[in-house]
Amino acid sequence: MRLSRSFLPTLKEVPAEAQIASHRLMLRAGLVRQTASGIYAWLPAGLRVLQNIARIVREEQDAVGSQEVLMPTLQAADLWRRSGRYDAYGPEMLRIRDRHERDLLYGPTNEEMITDIFGQMAKSYRDLPRNLYQIQWKFRDEVRPRFGVMRGREFYMKDGYSFDLDYQGAVDSYRRMMLAYVRTFQRLGVVAIPMQADTGPIGGELSHEFIILAPTGESGVFFDGAFEDQDWLGEQVDQENSDSLQRFFDRMTSFYAATDEKHDEVRWAEVPHERRREGRGIEVGQIFYFGKKYTESMDVSVSGPDGKPLHPEMGSYGIGVSRLVGAIIEASHDEAGIIWPDSVAPFRAAILNLKPGDAACDALCDRLYATDPQNLLLDDRADRAGAKFADADLMGHPWQLVVGPRGAASGTVELKRRATGEREEIAADEALARIAGNR
Repeated sequence: MRLSRSFLPTLKEVPAEAQIASHRLMLRAGLVRQTASGIYAWLPAGLRVLQNIARIVREEQDAVGSQEVLMPTLQAADLWRRSGRYDAYGPEMLRIRDRHERDLLYGPTNEEMITDIFGQMAKSYRDLPRNLYQIQWKFRDEVRPRFGVMRGREFYMKDGYSFDLDYQGAVDSYRRMMLAYVRTFQRLGVVAIPMQADTGPIGGELSHEFIILAPTGESGVFFDGAFEDQDWLGEQVDQENSDSLQRFFDRMTSFYAATDEKHDEVRWAEVPHERRREGRGIEVGQIFYFGKKYTESMDVSVSGPDGKPLHPEMGSYGIGVSRLVGAIIEASHDEAGIIWPDSVAPFRAAILNLKPGDAACDALCDRLYATDPQNLLLDDRADRAGAKFADADLMGHPWQLVVGPRGAASGTVELKRRATGEREEIAADEALARIAGNR
């Protein structure tokens, strides 16, 4: 993308309504614009980040055998009446009545709908297990939307649902999804620590939430420093083997991690002093096992091995895709702007032409840009060099390829790594290879 032709409206001034770093930087870097309270339009650069996160989430879901579906955002109220949650959910649910006086709602979650869909299709125990997911918009009518996309009313979310024949199968599905989440967050370039959680309005008896560490997080957290090691999983996990999944789960839960609501001073005292960590964190995902809560309440059953009807065991699994955009920025920024992990950045690198109109600069920039115009941003504006450097840092491109007249004449560029600030002058082709190797 050529910056001179792009719709990437950056701001120099800090928006008055933005209270936290991610909200300020998302507005200043031209990622989003607010259209109503707690509701945002995603502009091209922001949408690219959203799509990159969704792609990684999708790949890891597919890798554990989950199949993608797409459900409507509007749901019939009768589905929720069948489960007993329509009146119990609370004012966060946006309730709607159509012209035929039928009660609808804008879905805050999809346990009822997926249970009904599954019940219409599955008739035998041979139809189990199944794991289904979608990446879809949700709406919760927050009483006080704040912090930009971190606590908005409309949000983009991956929600998944497992159906199993028995308890052991359901627990395996839960552990397999936990493994998928660990791998997902590792690929996103963030430390997201699994912590035991309350089940809330979803219900059930087992739940973990995944917390990204950030100073502005809403929850206080206590955790074992072992989680800071990206290789804390230890052995390779066989996701099709119950014993391997259990060993993974036992290892994970052997390390202490809790939000302030769940903090246990007795267990905390058992953590070696040098490994104790305290801070704040942002919830970006949560997984639940709730057994037959929905299949029983909605009377969904299949024929069991003995011919008798049985209610499948269920779990549900959420990742806040749009919330992750804000959470990653909260965890990875400095005074100059965003510092994107390579895997989610809107562009792999920005090419900064310091002297547009200079034949050598233009030629080298065009040659670099032509190698991957979909993933490189060419700053070909007639602005001062200082403005280009400031915008590149603000937008957080992992790499900057700085092209000036002297370097262009010799086929070299200044390569800057945004995360560290390290700079070096190297051959243009070597710079491209370096960038490609870190994607």
